[in-house]
Amino acid sequence: MGKLLPIVFLVFGLAAGAGARILLSPSGEAEDLAEVGQKPNEDKKNKTKPGKDDQSETYEYLKLTKQFVVPVVSEDEISALVTMSLSLEVRPGIAEAFYEIEPKLRDRFLQVLFDHANIGGFDGAFTRSDNLTALRNALLEVARKDLGEDVSQVLIMSVSRQDT
Repeated sequence: MGKLLPIVFLVFGLAAGAGARILLSPSGEAEDLAEVGQKPNEDKKNKTKPGKDDQSETYEYLKLTKQFVVPVVSEDEISALVTMSLSLEVRPGIAEAFYEIEPKLRDRFLQVLFDHANIGGFDGAFTRSDNLTALRNALLEVARKDLGEDVSQVLIMSVSRQDT
């Protein structure tokens, strides 16, 4: 009898857990997922974002392979170095075209970043949202010159400043 008791508790616990899942799942979601064999909140490779006409549109995220290093010059000397990592939110299917022109795109992005540094964009509170929004918009404009309207956003993945 002593060896049978843990087995009874195990079976009872499994049955109670399954019953609780069925009772507590909203609108039969557990049953639908059990039929398909999926897990709730399963991660997907491509993310979706609502479109203009209430339809979901799928995007891919393309990371530029290397960080950008931007010198901040004041009084004819380098006073700091800013490093940034960027990604692009694009429509699916342009990854190959993106990687073919990445060197050209990096060059144009660097010019935008140098211009931003030269007007003082990396001085003081350089992470203010309005400051970064202006930078994102300038980078997006350059990206759309090469990749067209397939680029929906430029994402700043990381930014740091090291004073010298």
